[in-house]
Amino acid sequence: MNIWKQPPIIKVYEALGSIADGRITVEGNTAKIYSSSGNKFYEVTYDPDTLSIMCNDNGSYWAGYLGYPAIAFLLAAGIIPYNESSSEILKDIKWKDINQDFKNDFSKTEKYCQDLVISRDGDLNALLEDINQIYEHLTSHPYNLLGKKTKPPSGY
Repeated sequence: MNIWKQPPIIKVYEALGSIADGRITVEGNTAKIYSSSGNKFYEVTYDPDTLSIMCNDNGSYWAGYLGYPAIAFLLAAGIIPYNESSSEILKDIKWKDINQDFKNDFSKTEKYCQDLVISRDGDLNALLEDINQIYEHLTSHPYNLLGKKTKPPSGY
């Protein structure tokens, strides 16, 4: 089986934020996740027996890493534990706009998010610990591709 590449760590931030925004609907082993613009949605399908997952986001399709919608599903479905406070402090972030502003330099996006957490009086250390635990889970539990990749939706 093919295994997803590790995502950039910023995708964990983005997944947590999408949960707080209420942009994910989980139904059994599937989910629909709306983009931060709200203009398109991604679909996730998961097979717990084979630890296989598929999502039609850009990162998954074009770069071959486990994208934020799949990570959001794994979190929202309780497969990977997380602290709700980590999700709430990342609420209402327009990820597409920020990534475009920083020309997809994810280290700049991560720094922006960390500064935002501090400005929101959030506990940055607790957030970073939670993100690192989630990322470590992704590293130690590699997920397989579930079927053929599906093209992402177009639009903003």
